[in-house]
Amino acid sequence: MNREIFALMAIAVTLLMPGMSGAQSYPSRSIRFVVPFAPGGGNDILGRIVAQKLHESLGVPVVVDNRGGAGGTIGTDIVSKSPPDGYTLLINNVSLAVNVTLYSKLPYDTLKDLEPVSLAGRQPNILVVHPTLPVKSVKELLALARAKPGQLAFASGGIGSSSHLSAELLKYMTKIDLVHVPYKGMGPALIDLVSGQTQLAMATMASALPHIRNKRMRPLAVSTGKRVAVVPEVPTMMEAGVKDFEYSTWYGVLVPAGTPQVVITRLNAELVKALAMPDVKERFGAQGVEPDSTSAQEFKTFLNAEVKRWAPVIKASGMKVN
Repeated sequence: MNREIFALMAIAVTLLMPGMSGAQSYPSRSIRFVVPFAPGGGNDILGRIVAQKLHESLGVPVVVDNRGGAGGTIGTDIVSKSPPDGYTLLINNVSLAVNVTLYSKLPYDTLKDLEPVSLAGRQPNILVVHPTLPVKSVKELLALARAKPGQLAFASGGIGSSSHLSAELLKYMTKIDLVHVPYKGMGPALIDLVSGQTQLAMATMASALPHIRNKRMRPLAVSTGKRVAVVPEVPTMMEAGVKDFEYSTWYGVLVPAGTPQVVITRLNAELVKALAMPDVKERFGAQGVEPDSTSAQEFKTFLNAEVKRWAPVIKASGMKVN
């Protein structure tokens, strides 16, 4: 009997060995790191910082692949349908949770087809306007918008993106009428804002800072409850007179569902380590972003809560994408 048990155990170990060996050798080739937005936006900037650190710690190339469009759903769909082997990663933001309600039908199930690895950071948005727009404060912008209903256009990184949501929240809370002009990412959105094709945006801090520093756009307020160290002179929306306005976006890393737990654990450990590095904190901070790592389970719980949080907001706003 003992020999039979021993034989069965030996067979079981033999069957497990290929999977164990594969996990122990991970990674053995390059990793694809999908950014579901165009180059130049917050997701892209932070994604490249994270990708570089993963390359250094894992010892294999980590190649950033920008797949922008449809509010991040195109790139996200690519990842959701990729082999669950740890060689395809996704960095996305709050739009991941919002799109569950915003889109009538997604080509993937956000909570079933993706596996959270860790949050990466949190970031305020910043209200910016073209320098030629005759406003120097939120109060003046609201007055102009009310005097010219439907004549001012705001750019966003796409329907359901952080920049879209925060602008819709501003419209809702202040009862102003602005025209939405969506782009395939915040990078191209701000290019058109700088050229004067649109008049304002609630941009991600990372994407707006270079233009603010070069005086190509004027900052009016940050979306968080506290001022941001990288632009200490810019007031909060609440300080600027919009009572109870507070908004920040978040970024997180995910993999296809079914990815081995040992791989997720390895990736989580590397991300937590990277986000704690002084140079990463400095580079994130220069973009107005606070690193924020979590366990995989904490991120999963957070993502589920965000889906529930945004559902009534989206429904109340009337936003919907077929």
